[in-house]
Amino acid sequence: MPTLLACFWEFFKTGLFAVGGGLATIPFLQEMAEKHPDWFTKEELTNFIAISESTPGPIGINIATYAGYKIYGPLGSIVCTFSLVLPSFLIILLVAKALDKFKTNSIVQGAFGGIRPATTSLILAAVLSTFAEVLIDLGAINSVKTFFTSIDPMAVGLFAAILIAAAFLKKLHPIVFIATGAVAGIVFQM
Repeated sequence: MPTLLACFWEFFKTGLFAVGGGLATIPFLQEMAEKHPDWFTKEELTNFIAISESTPGPIGINIATYAGYKIYGPLGSIVCTFSLVLPSFLIILLVAKALDKFKTNSIVQGAFGGIRPATTSLILAAVLSTFAEVLIDLGAINSVKTFFTSIDPMAVGLFAAILIAAAFLKKLHPIVFIATGAVAGIVFQM
């Protein structure tokens, strides 16, 4: 079993470097799943993401809480959640103190200009890797030919149907799409 200090450190690093919100934490969590499969697997991470997207609150915190609970119980939830938000809290304290003084500085403006596309790239990488994890059997791929046979047509069809429905039914509450996806996933797994 991992020590609480190891859990704290891994989630602290994630909170420190995952700039851009909860979705930006996903590449770090995927690396954590590879590094510590005894904590949680990539498949479990995909489930964490689905559950976190379906519950109120920030996704990164929801994932840290859920993963912490799986790793170490209620105390793990507290430690992992605290360590994920601690870097942001400390950085905001420092930035708030210094921002008024440096907000017109060209170096600061340049840094913010570079952070925005980097954050967008992290979120896009998370979307693509989660998409591949859910819709493609990555373990079955050993050539270009097997790539196309490893795609789950039912999952791709469901994804496309929900995407098209979302485009045309913009007035529906997002929970309708989440619930529809959950029910369809349960039905297709039977």
